[in-house]
Amino acid sequence: MPLDGTNVEQEFAELTGKVKGYADETKRFAESAQREIKTFGTLSEETKRQADEALLKLGETNARLGEIEQKLARRGRDADAPELKTLGEHVVSNERVQAMNSGTRGSMSLRIETKDIMNQSSTVGAGVSPTNSLVIADRRGFSPIAQRRLTVRDLIAPGETTSNAIEYVTEVAFTNSAAPVAEGALKPKSDITFNLVNAPVRTIAHFVKASRQVLDDAAQLRSIIDQRLRYGLAYQEEAQLLSGSGTGANIKGIITAATAYSAPFVMTTPTLIDQLRLAILQGTVAEYAPTGIVLNHIDWAKIELLKDTTAGYLVGDAQGVLSPTLWGLPVVATNAMTAGTYLTGAFRSGAQIFDRMQVEILVSTENEDDFIKNLVTIRCEERLALAIYRGAAFITGTFT
Repeated sequence: MPLDGTNVEQEFAELTGKVKGYADETKRFAESAQREIKTFGTLSEETKRQADEALLKLGETNARLGEIEQKLARRGRDADAPELKTLGEHVVSNERVQAMNSGTRGSMSLRIETKDIMNQSSTVGAGVSPTNSLVIADRRGFSPIAQRRLTVRDLIAPGETTSNAIEYVTEVAFTNSAAPVAEGALKPKSDITFNLVNAPVRTIAHFVKASRQVLDDAAQLRSIIDQRLRYGLAYQEEAQLLSGSGTGANIKGIITAATAYSAPFVMTTPTLIDQLRLAILQGTVAEYAPTGIVLNHIDWAKIELLKDTTAGYLVGDAQGVLSPTLWGLPVVATNAMTAGTYLTGAFRSGAQIFDRMQVEILVSTENEDDFIKNLVTIRCEERLALAIYRGAAFITGTFT
């Protein structure tokens, strides 16, 4: 019986049962033979024949069972590896040979190429050539493309909502007329101006198409797709939180709402570090003490490489690990920030993220075309709003 790879486990269980039955039967014949020899001094021909048949069946079944055990062992070592056939197995299983065996016998020519017995062709994806080799490739998983480290969300106060918009009141102006007042004199009037602001909940989403069979057969691929979709969402979220335009379906980002840098006082040839200190001072003067700084990796490297007149590093340490801080504030370096620009501000009190729907992964075959082609649509989306309570709490500018 050929090993077809589909019912191997079932045949193994059946043969195991047969071996036990033949072994029991052989044992009974052995006991019967002992009784006959003890009683009659010889063994009858019928008993000898039955015992020989039982031993033959037991031997054949054990041989077949050993063959299946080897098959299962090979599958266990490499579940994804295709079964390799010998040249003889290819000849025996060939349709023309089987037709000749079942029909009129006669001479015939048969050609089986060597490549047919090497390895089964396997195509992983578009642009990947099938392989034919005596040695099956040792596949070690997948190599991902580079991923950006996303950290801007960690600077901003978190929140949740069950609505489609966040409304909040901001103080636009405060005229403070408080003053000492003489007894019986008229008290001064102060004025406070408020403004109602609406931050709509926005949706960030994308999807991919995938073969249902591939996802069923490769659990790792399914997890990779899931991971990539989540990363793509977080990547766009960080860009929106920083510099979203606020128009259309875009979030209004912090840089869009931030106050432009205006030095509280003039310095002669300020360095990058000097300019950041002045930006921090600008926020502090506005009564919003900054809690963090966002820079591009290139600008942070420039700051780390600044040297004094003796060629010593001002901030960096080539032989140690530099904590990313400057002027007592944590520095977040990200490629989402345009090189040559910076952002500082009171991230915790000046803005807040409201999650309406956490990241959600949905798989669907509802589309008629997907159903027919055995494809699935994998969608990933989230809904959130960004409330910026005070634009003056954030300072942004360009390095000069």
